[in-house]
Amino acid sequence: MPRKPEALEAHDGREGAEATPDDSVLVSIRGLKTYYPIRGSFGQRLLGREAGYVKAVDDVSLDLHKGEVLGLVGESGSGKTTLGRTLLGLVRASEGSIRFDGREITKMSERQLRPLRREMQIVFQDPHASLNPAMTIEQSVGHALQIHGVAKGRELRLRVAETLETVGLVPPEQFMDKYPSDLSGGQKQRAVIARAIILNPVLLVADEPVSMLDMSVRAKILELMLELKRELDLTYLYITHDLATAKFFCDRIAILYLGRIVEIGPSEAIYEDPKHPYTKALLRAIPEPDPRRTVPRDLPRGEVPDASRPPLGCSFHPRCPMAFEVCGWETRDLKDLLEARWALQAAEEYEAERALIEDLTVLDTPSARVRLPSRKGAGGGVEDLLEAVRVADPDEPFWRGVR
Repeated sequence: MPRKPEALEAHDGREGAEATPDDSVLVSIRGLKTYYPIRGSFGQRLLGREAGYVKAVDDVSLDLHKGEVLGLVGESGSGKTTLGRTLLGLVRASEGSIRFDGREITKMSERQLRPLRREMQIVFQDPHASLNPAMTIEQSVGHALQIHGVAKGRELRLRVAETLETVGLVPPEQFMDKYPSDLSGGQKQRAVIARAIILNPVLLVADEPVSMLDMSVRAKILELMLELKRELDLTYLYITHDLATAKFFCDRIAILYLGRIVEIGPSEAIYEDPKHPYTKALLRAIPEPDPRRTVPRDLPRGEVPDASRPPLGCSFHPRCPMAFEVCGWETRDLKDLLEARWALQAAEEYEAERALIEDLTVLDTPSARVRLPSRKGAGGGVEDLLEAVRVADPDEPFWRGVR
């Protein structure tokens, strides 16, 4: 598997924190991949073969520290929701490791995961769809208590009332017997949050919790969530496409593009000194409220690439306004490409092409550029070799963005 470019890390005075075991780490993710199989033709399905995979999460590594709010920011289709659901065990990881409070959870069965559900919960994006319209607010919020055998009867009703009061649905008696259709959008989301915290979790995955709400109530919901974080000692993974709310809400921000983290750092550093062109593009996309100010828009061109065949090298380079010819070239990708070509060649052809490259091990070193060490006197042999490889398979993803 070719090595993917590593995420840029904004300076936060905590070098090595992502790689060193730490008691403050609640969630540790290493090399996580979540691939969805693509349904092929009838013949392929009959033979049990997959037509390919959508690489929703592709080699992600990060740490989530106790008590912090980590923002996961990216466009639609970047894989941020899949990452959150994989963390919760709602989607199975294809590869990699997730350690929750020191426990490896990727290999756990549903039965083993069930006790952990009390410790990690999710706030869904759409409050209108995440509440059962046939259940009262008391039934919806208290359902988790019944499932886990925590409370029932009068005790359950008291717990629900206390939780509704905690999220600002007061007096709770006025909301207990109501149905979701009787509530406003903001009230529904408060009920969804109440359902998430009633089991006293330590981790809350908030999947775009305010994107479906009116602008007038978004700030109030975020303020409520910050207040709950302080009162209940919660840790948040905040999933959003909106960098403006992430700046207000998050301690750190991870920028996700096409299933990979391209930059991670403290919120202030991401805003004041972004490193990756994609991060800069997201910041430029934030609307400017002052009509007298002109902001250069230099936004990414084109659409997000197909996640089943992502570009090699920097995955953003086909859309990047700052891309150079070398951005699509990764040395390990080139090494794999050449070795695959040579495996199919006759001995004489292999020896002739192999002689052009002095030390193949150099190509195994991660780099943002291809630097081919050609033999002296080879002249344009290396360039001719690369052109021959490109002509042989012009659709190879390696060549995307390389002119």
